[in-house]
Amino acid sequence: MYAIIETGGKQYRVTEGDVVTVEKIEAGEGETVEFDRVLTVVKDGSVVLGKPVVTGAKVTAKVVAQGKAKKILVFKYKAKSNYRRRQGHRQPFTKLVIEKIEA
Repeated sequence: MYAIIETGGKQYRVTEGDVVTVEKIEAGEGETVEFDRVLTVVKDGSVVLGKPVVTGAKVTAKVVAQGKAKKILVFKYKAKSNYRRRQGHRQPFTKLVIEKIEA
């Protein structure tokens, strides 16, 4: 059984026991979060598609860690005008363990 959920403007295919890294969620480590934006649920070959979400379906996950991704460098440059800007960015993330899929 698996489900496709939407969080942080992205879609994730999850099954029970998966460890998923998503966009930052305001929850502390050890807390439980629920996702009600379930787009699809597949169980034993039967597919339930939402229009746009599956009614009554939810996915429960536990927050394992909060962190920041590796630094990326943003470099702006314009030729022949002596314009150079360098900036770093670290995207925050939340690591989740999927506990339960209810359909």
